[in-house]
Amino acid sequence: MGFSQSEKIKAGLIWASQILQVLEGLPEAEKRGGAKTAGALVGMIHNEIQLVQNLSGDTAWGEIRSHVDRARVMIDSGVPAEAIMHLTQALSKTTSMAGSCMTCLKDEGLI
Repeated sequence: MGFSQSEKIKAGLIWASQILQVLEGLPEAEKRGGAKTAGALVGMIHNEIQLVQNLSGDTAWGEIRSHVDRARVMIDSGVPAEAIMHLTQALSKTTSMAGSCMTCLKDEGLI
């Protein structure tokens, strides 16, 4: 579960970061719409992180969720470019979690 969720979360984090980077070149009216879209995606990512934390009981997911929460605050505060740093930190930690899950799967002979 942790491995599959981490892959889904990583993809979402990358997509959200890409949306936020594209916003920089858009007219102001379009930036607001793009920021709302990114905020909705970040909210969905938050829910996926909460799900895996609830199912696994691993508190390390809470740290990742915290980075995603900070990104959401930046987006909602009108400074979406600042959110990219927090999403990058969440991505780094999620990648580490995926590696740990993969190692566990290998150790159990499941892959």
